[in-house]
Amino acid sequence: MPDFYDIDRANARLPELAETLLMLRGLRTEVIALRDRIVELNAPWAVAGAAASTPSGARRAEVDEETRLLRLRLQGMVDQMQAGAAQIDFWGIRLRQIDTGLVDFPALVSGRPIWLCWRLGEAEVGWWHETTEGFDSRHRLEDLV
Repeated sequence: MPDFYDIDRANARLPELAETLLMLRGLRTEVIALRDRIVELNAPWAVAGAAASTPSGARRAEVDEETRLLRLRLQGMVDQMQAGAAQIDFWGIRLRQIDTGLVDFPALVSGRPIWLCWRLGEAEVGWWHETTEGFDSRHRLEDLV
């Protein structure tokens, strides 16, 4: 049976949740930058293929080593992101978007399941939507019937 949140319990979770979401967002930005650097480093070989203008073997060895180190860092960051997402899942919260910090808390209203909707930057949980809808269909809590 799923664990449901009420508004007070969801709001009480926000400080710890916000910290985890900020960590995930920062790591996501770093992962993208590392990925882009790996692509940039290796682009000359991808574009040149076996052409004569391919950079020297010594340079290729340097690029391979830098790529290896970047991939190790990248894997460490991905592992941290997986741990953060697993923590959010353990709390019974649904992570929707890392970049905006959008999450949904499962809740019951008169026996009907809904999502309490929150994202980073909002002071408290103030929105909800049906389980079959998303962020674009969210309503103020005051409108909850």
